[in-house]
Amino acid sequence: MKAASLKEIKDELKSKSPEELLNICLQISKFKKENKELLTYLLFEASNENGYIEEVKHQIKVQFEGLNQSTYYLVKKSVRKVLRNCKKYIRYSKKPQTEIEILIYFCSELAELSEQHYQNTTLITIYSKQLEIVRKKIEKLHEDLQYDYNLILEELEG
Repeated sequence: MKAASLKEIKDELKSKSPEELLNICLQISKFKKENKELLTYLLFEASNENGYIEEVKHQIKVQFEGLNQSTYYLVKKSVRKVLRNCKKYIRYSKKPQTEIEILIYFCSELAELSEQHYQNTTLITIYSKQLEIVRKKIEKLHEDLQYDYNLILEELEG
């Protein structure tokens, strides 16, 4: 089965009644966990972006505390999993400030972890790439926010 284009889907959704749209949304949420998470964000979290960021930060902290640090391999694998989750939460929001906040927090947690595993080049590479992404996102913000975030960024790099 070939998927319809976004325009075709949009046109078809316009022709549906509110009750039909509700049933479609519920069906979508049952199909995949990410769909349910996205609907949860759109319905409950989008109006309180700061609360959403704090919740994501808490989840990141919990994931870093639960890392299996018995071998470098497991540490790298776990850090990549945390980063994947961060990217997923960033995708839900689509706001540059949210992305910067989450990635800065991820990098600060990774920096604490890297103190224990300081010679691991993979962790250093992940850290530096995320800082580079943050730097590029900061350039697109208002000057006042750029200044604030650049101070935080310098602290992480130092």
